[in-house]
Formats: sequence, structure tokens, C-alpha cells
Amino acid sequence: MKNPLIKRLPRELKGEIGKYIVLFLFITMMIGIVSGFLVAAGSMSVAYDESFEKYNIESGNFELLQKADDDAIKKIEDGEEKIKVYENFYLDKETKEVDSTIRLFKNRKDIDKICIMDGELPSADDEIAIDRMYADNNKLKVGDSLTVGGKKLKITGLVALSDYSALYSNPSDMMFDALKFGVAIVTDTLFDDYGEADLHYSYSWKYDKTPADDEEAQDMAEKVMKHINGISMLTQFIPEYSNQAIHFTGDDIQGDNTMITVFLYLVMVIIAFVFAITTGNTIAKEANVIGTLRASGYTKGELVRHYLATPMIVVLVSAIVGNILGYTCFKDFAVKAYYGSYSLPTYKTIWNADAFIKTTVVPLIILFVINLVMLVNKLSLSPLKFLRRDLKKRQKKKAFKLNTRIGILKRFRLRVIFQNIPNYITVFVGILFANVIIFFGLGMKPMLLHYQDIIEDNMISKYQYVLKMPAETKTEGVEKYCSGSLKTVDDKLKEETATIYGVKENSKFVHADIKDGGAFISDGYAQKYNIEVGDEVTLKESYGDKKYNFKVEGIYDDPATIAVYLTDSDFIKTFELEDGYFNGYFSNTKIKDIDDLYIATTITKDDLTKTSRQLILSMGSMISMFATAGVIMFMLIVYLLSKVIIEKNSQSISMTKILGYNNREINSLYITTTTIVVIASMLLTVPIVNVTLKYIFKVAFAQYSGWMPYYVPAKIFVEVPLLGIVSYAVIAFILTRRVKKVPLDEALKNVCLLYTSPSPRDRQKSR
Repeated sequence: MKNPLIKRLPRELKGEIGKYIVLFLFITMMIGIVSGFLVAAGSMSVAYDESFEKYNIESGNFELLQKADDDAIKKIEDGEEKIKVYENFYLDKETKEVDSTIRLFKNRKDIDKICIMDGELPSADDEIAIDRMYADNNKLKVGDSLTVGGKKLKITGLVALSDYSALYSNPSDMMFDALKFGVAIVTDTLFDDYGEADLHYSYSWKYDKTPADDEEAQDMAEKVMKHINGISMLTQFIPEYSNQAIHFTGDDIQGDNTMITVFLYLVMVIIAFVFAITTGNTIAKEANVIGTLRASGYTKGELVRHYLATPMIVVLVSAIVGNILGYTCFKDFAVKAYYGSYSLPTYKTIWNADAFIKTTVVPLIILFVINLVMLVNKLSLSPLKFLRRDLKKRQKKKAFKLNTRIGILKRFRLRVIFQNIPNYITVFVGILFANVIIFFGLGMKPMLLHYQDIIEDNMISKYQYVLKMPAETKTEGVEKYCSGSLKTVDDKLKEETATIYGVKENSKFVHADIKDGGAFISDGYAQKYNIEVGDEVTLKESYGDKKYNFKVEGIYDDPATIAVYLTDSDFIKTFELEDGYFNGYFSNTKIKDIDDLYIATTITKDDLTKTSRQLILSMGSMISMFATAGVIMFMLIVYLLSKVIIEKNSQSISMTKILGYNNREINSLYITTTTIVVIASMLLTVPIVNVTLKYIFKVAFAQYSGWMPYYVPAKIFVEVPLLGIVSYAVIAFILTRRVKKVPLDEALKNVCLLYTSPSPRDRQKSR
């Protein structure tokens, strides 16, 4: 026989249609967004993984000071680890139409092959094919002209270079830069016409035997590096496993998968508790019905399944609709976000079973487990207790006495709080989580802009020139310095490059009292590695095993870099260089009398602010989406739980109406009480959120090269509570209408049930 309880489900859904529509829309949106990102990320990951074989991505690359002849290449290839070496020379040239640098390559046919996204590769000496993402960010398209290194070239195609899925111009950069740096393909003739002034003698290699894992790859790379170093002078060596331009994209996609999945699960846990509390309130309202059903023969299991059905149906339908939206519109949004950040090859949407499990199966399990525990606990009472509406498992304790000197209204509000502590705890947790999201959404862009500001404020000079060899200049106001790089040594953080400066005593550019025998480190270095004055830091050679120890005598005010500052004489002594050696200039004006052939790098404001620029570009739409999601979640949780509190106290509200209290006075008892809890929660969670995010950002940015100090402007600490108060004002208005609708007969509706069946204690007394 068909279970008659099933007939109650449509009526229950209809009776709370507003609540279920709001929950349905919110859960659908969350699952849709997460599903879209997981589907897009899964499809992108497949395309990314396949690209290693499809485009024959290198096992690593190295750069030499001079071009290697055939004999040297043969010796390099015949080392302990057998490799095949390919020329992969490049030129860095300035562009005119957009303020940027573009890296030119010849067409690569054997290694690091090219994916043509639009148009075609250049065939004439006045043509160029540029990176698709660089073109999008600078609003360039096929058919446009671009002046590169003084030559006006026609864009014939948009491409993705398989070894530049993330546009890192320098392997030691904290972040890539797809706005002011790009890669491009030109004809062999045009490449040679540019000359050798900016030519980098870069070579890619491929192992004869592919390493089994990163550990074996590291051992093999170290052998290759030592072998090459014995044949020619290395200026750069990047194994494939440590090449951020290749691996950052894949690692970030996997990281996004984890982050957004955890985000969904946290949201679903909170939503599950909201369902549990609202269902518990429904059980309290229908206690006499449940008692009758239990007395009529219905089992606890049947009732558990009945009350579990409604939330499960809502989440199941939300998951189905959310996944449909995820595979359509939300997927396209995610793809656009990834293509806006990375130079990925073309991809094909692939059915993602993992995404279905994460966005449908796991949320249903979370909801099922939390609500099942609550229902089993709630429905374990005897039928008699339900009939008498006595839903307390333990003997009701006498309410603790409140000081009579407290006003009656204040005492009443305190009683409301104590009677609804589980609800208010859930409100607090929900507000805490919502504020984390809102804080991130409102605070991320100001933090990035602040990072730009501190870089500009702490720049040593407007121009830092790094020379290939010492060269004199007649430019006034310049100062010679020495520079080099070493690798950090730390067990907890990954290896990264630290810049070593050798500056003159009493330098007019580096304002620090650096003396011979001592070293200063940058503020960013000190913060990231928890180093204090008096500590000793250890660094090692980039392409060797030699280590260097430096005693920290002071902290230099530069929060955004990892750097060590020595006197120029200490630098020369430490690295065993000739007296008078220098390889750079600090200058606030552009040096024009040194041939480009002698300049290795020119560091300007644009080079130092690429991290913040790229993050703002990549995360712009995501940042606003987080803030919106946080506000919606805040309003949803506070409204639903406040509504439960009013429904739970509807009998008391009705009684106060009978006693002559008007709606405004009743609102001051119930709505004001909830308002106090909400405002207190918002104010208490703000410092908790700030400390939590500070820790999260420190852990997150510790995995990148360089350092970005955590910063939240003071206005955010005001904006977040104000945003919550404004949002709650809308909720409070809706709640006052619900209070107004509580009928007068609610107070008398169930009173008679309390006396229909005397308790055993009463029967004993009557005897």
C-alpha cells in the first residue's frame, strides 16, 4: 500500500514555498558555479596534460653566455644523462602601440611546438604571430599592426606556446605578467635581422629516457647542470619540473579545484545545519501530529525518512539544475576566467564524473548525515511525549534566576537568547563564514593596490641596470653597484631566488647603514622566513653546491622583495671578484650612452608591479563574485534562522498580543533580540576573520617567489559591518511583517493538549 505520508510532502513544500525557493536558488547557484569551474578545470587539465606529448614540451632549458659550437653541443648531449639539445634562442623587444615587452622566437618545429588559436603563422618578414592571451589583454587582433623593436609588423595569427602557458618573463618572478609581457613567433629572416644585441642563447633539451617522477627528474637535472657547467658558462638553468612558465598553470588549476570544492562543502555544512534547525522547528510545531502517527503504528524510521525527504528533494533538484547550468553558462564563465589568466591551447569539454560526485553526491551525503543525526535524536521520544508536546529528553531544569535589578524587557530578551542558543550559534558561525568571503571580496583589490604603492615607494631607483659586463656611462646622478643571485635554503618553503646587492657605503639610493662584515636583508625576506636582527641566513649557489652565510645586522625597508644587501667591498670579497668590479647602475634617469649589447636587464616600476597587475586582471570578476556570494549567504542564514526563532516563539508572541502589547513592543522583544545577536556577531567575527585571513594569505603566498605583505585598509573594518547592518535591515523589515501575522488564537491552540493525558507523577499524587 502506498505510504500516505507521501501525500504530505507537496503540502509541506507549498506551506514553506518562500523558504524552499530561496534555498533552491542559493544552492543551485553555488553548485552551478562550482560545477562549471570543475568541468572547465577538468577539461583544461586534460588539454594541459596532453600538451606535453602533443607539443613535445622540453625536459628543461638552459642559457649560455655565448653560443655553443657543434662540438660543445655534442659533448653536452653525450653526458651521463643522454639528452637531445635544441636551439631555442629568443629576443626581448619593446613594443610601441602598447607599453610592453615581447619575446620573439623563431618557429619551433621540433620542440615546444605551437598551437595556432586563430589565423596563421607568419610567412613574410613583416609579419608576426602573438600570444592569444597577450593579444586579448591588450585588445589586439589578427590584422592589426604592432611595432616591435622599431619594426612595424602585421599580426597574422594568435598562438599559444606550449612552454609559456603562464607568461613568466623571469623564472624568479612571483607572478607572471600577461599585460606587459608576451611571446611571439616571427620568420627566421626577421629574427636574424634584429641582430644580436638582445639575443639570449637559450637551449632546450629532451631526455632520451623520461624520468619517472620529480625526484628522479631532479637527480637527472643536477647531473645535466654539472655536466654543462664543465663545458660552458651557464647563465640560467631551468629543469621542466621547476619551470613556472610550464607548471604554474597545471598546479593552479588543481589548487582551484581543491579550494572551490572545500568552499562548496563548507557552504553545504552550514546549509545542512540550517535545514536541520528548520526541520527541528517543524517537528516541534507538529509534535501532536507525530505523537498521533506514532501511536497509530508508524515507526520512527518512517517518520525520519518522511522529514528527511523534503531537504533531500530540494538539494537533489538544486544539484541537477546546478549541474545543467554548470555544463552550460557557468562553464563558459569559468573557461573565460582561465583563458583570461593562462595561455592554454584549445580544449574540448569533457564529461567530468569527479565534478558530478563533488557537486551532487557529496553535498547530498553531507545533508543526509547531519539531518539524519538530528532527526534520529529528535524522534527518539515516546509518542506520549509528542502528544503532550514535551520534547525535552531530560527533566526540565528550573530556569536560572536573573537579577531583578535588570529591567523586565532586558530579562525577557536574555530569556529569548538562552532559549535559542543553538540557533544563535549557527547564526554566529554563518556570519563568520560569510564575513570571510565578504572580507576577501572587498579586501583583495585594496591589498593588491597597496602592494603596488609600497613597491613604488620603496624602489631603490627608477631604473636599475644589470650589465653583462662592466661599462662606463657619462649619465649624471648614477651609482655603480654589484648584483647577483643565490637560492634560499629552507626546509619548510620551496627554494627561490634571493637578489644579492653590493652597494657603496653611504649610498644615496640604498638608505641603510651597511658596514663591512655585516648584511641587511629586505623586510619581505624577514617577514616570509621569520628572520630577526642577529640571526644568520644561509644561501647557496644557483648552479652549484657552495653555500654562503650572512649575519643579519639590520632590516631594510623593502616589504615586497627577497634581497640581501652587502657593501660592494664585501660583495667582491664574498664572490672572489676583482677589485673595482661592478655590474649595474642605480639611476633615476634613463641611461642612453651604453650599448644595448652590454645591458642584460633594465628593471623599472612595470617590472616590479607585474604581480599586482596580473592578479587584478585575473581575479577582477572573481573578487566581486565572492563579495556578492558572501552577502547573499549572510542574508539567507540570518533570515531563515531568525524566522525559525519567531515561529518557535509564536505562542509567546500571541500571548503578549492578548495581554495588550502592540506590534512595536513585541518587535522590541524578539526582533531587537535577534538584531543584538546579529550585530554582536558581526563585530566579534571581524577581528577573527582578519586574523584567519592573515594566516591564510601568509601560507598561500609563502608558496610563491617573492613576498606580498598582508594588508586590509581601515575602511574595510567599517564597510563589512555596515554592509551586514544594511542587509539585516531588509531582513528585519520582513521579520516584523511575520510578527504582525502571528494570530491571537495561537496562544490557546495547543494549551488543552497539556492536560489530555496526566503524567505518571500526577497520577501518583492523585492516589
